[in-house]
Amino acid sequence: MSQKVIKPSLKNPFDPPEKVEFTIPGEISRTTGGYEEAMKVGHELIERPIKSVSIGQIEKQHFKKRMTVWERLKVLTDSEPNILFQNWGKNLDGASLVTGILNIGGRDVAVYGHDFTVRAGSIDATNGSKLARLFTMAGEKGIPLIGMNDSAGAFVPAGVGGLDGYAEAFTALRKISGVVPTIMCMFGFNAGGGSYLPRQGSFVIQPEDTFFGLTGPGVVKSVLGEDITPEELGGPRVHGASGVADLTVADETAALRTAVRLLSYLPDNNSINAPFQPTSDSLDRKTWEINTLLKKAFNSPTGFNTPFDVSIVIQQICDHGDYFELQPDRAREAVTAFGRLGGQVVGFVANNSAVSSGQIDCDSALKIARFVRFCNIYNIPIIFMEDTTGFLPGREQEARGIVQAGRSMLDSIVDVRTPRILMILRNAFGGAYASYNNYPTGADLVLALPTTRLAVMGPAGKEFVYKGELRKIRSAVSEMVKKGTAERIAAGVDGSEAKRDAEKEAADWLKAQEAELNLRYEKELMNPKEGLALGSISSIVMPTDLRKVLGENIAFLMRHYKAGPMAGPQREFH
Repeated sequence: MSQKVIKPSLKNPFDPPEKVEFTIPGEISRTTGGYEEAMKVGHELIERPIKSVSIGQIEKQHFKKRMTVWERLKVLTDSEPNILFQNWGKNLDGASLVTGILNIGGRDVAVYGHDFTVRAGSIDATNGSKLARLFTMAGEKGIPLIGMNDSAGAFVPAGVGGLDGYAEAFTALRKISGVVPTIMCMFGFNAGGGSYLPRQGSFVIQPEDTFFGLTGPGVVKSVLGEDITPEELGGPRVHGASGVADLTVADETAALRTAVRLLSYLPDNNSINAPFQPTSDSLDRKTWEINTLLKKAFNSPTGFNTPFDVSIVIQQICDHGDYFELQPDRAREAVTAFGRLGGQVVGFVANNSAVSSGQIDCDSALKIARFVRFCNIYNIPIIFMEDTTGFLPGREQEARGIVQAGRSMLDSIVDVRTPRILMILRNAFGGAYASYNNYPTGADLVLALPTTRLAVMGPAGKEFVYKGELRKIRSAVSEMVKKGTAERIAAGVDGSEAKRDAEKEAADWLKAQEAELNLRYEKELMNPKEGLALGSISSIVMPTDLRKVLGENIAFLMRHYKAGPMAGPQREFH
């Protein structure tokens, strides 16, 4: 009799051994064994990032009008993404971030995106290392980067590991800054490191109903006792006006499509030119619309002081009227935009007299400086369009540092190595002219319309040019008042009324004399003649020939420009 205790079991001892039924998709099934078991585990690991997330988590994203990271990838490209670094630890280490390479318009583009359905897209040490590895690869291979940011920040249970992860990513992204262009899309609610990291990129795009900032409204409430909404603290209107966000759009789809469109104007890296795109829009096309705009403006009652929107000029010059403006909600007195001229990508920097007479203030100076530096780094030629009465004076601007901001703009222009042309549309006065890409600051070509008013000062300059004549005219006013008063009293007019009439007559006469001197000053000095005679201007261009002249000269300059990374000393101020 057996001494062993028999334990009850539901397993049938006569059942055949369990077989692994898994086969590699597309494979003709044969006998299975240990190999198939290993393949099954591997396939589950590959599918895990996509299929392990519950439907509930995906529905939460959709309920908040957000896409999942995988849906966002499909908006960027129709091609299957090449996903890199699929790590997924036992504590979900690295799982909340997707990194890979996409094919967008036939170009390799590095991409990362936070997966908010996994641990709210938070960052740990593994994620930081994963990001750093992607950034380093983008820099080494010379490919642009698109980031899709949707993160709750550092993963708190990971402790200092989350902070180390951000620090590693910060460092890697900074090292490729100026090597490859980077475009960052802001989705959801991002704070702390989730804001610092994307603002290290070249461009930031922010849709409506999103937030990013140093801290959230809750922290502001607890620290400062201030009630504030996410929109008021770090929404697109706030960041669009300050320049923290370069572009604000309606929703996530618009952000992703805008990123793809912006990418079409950018080179892969700092060693090559931006993509050339053949066009059916002939360079010989006459720009009659510009002529009509200027004629209507300058023949109006306000004459050559009439403001006009320079965006219309840029549109008429570009291929098929298509251009891409950056920071359109900030410092509207200056327009910065990418466009194509004869297929060649060009950066446009233009004073816009429709806003504040095109005067340059702190915001517009820094806006110009940043755009010019980007074009300089990435081998993009620049066309400057000048129409400004100068830098904006006043206590507020001085307090905000207009001297430093203006210097930043001037420094960026002096440092330009790419082909550049100055097109003077109308006003070019004083320090604004001296610091706005003329021949002394390095312009390859300076052109001017017949409407150009190039001078040391605007109409106020008559005070210095006609100083003697003005002194005589103004000294004659008191004598006119005395004489006019005496004549009126002699004619029987009351004394006080006689003096009042005489003063009004003298004031009208003085105003008319000064107006005549204004016109004389404009005709004699506020015109392109002296600049042309001295060589400050190369040639005069008719408004109808703007596209042709600018296009032909850009094509010539680019034929003799060799693209490459910046060399020489790096300046202290940026």
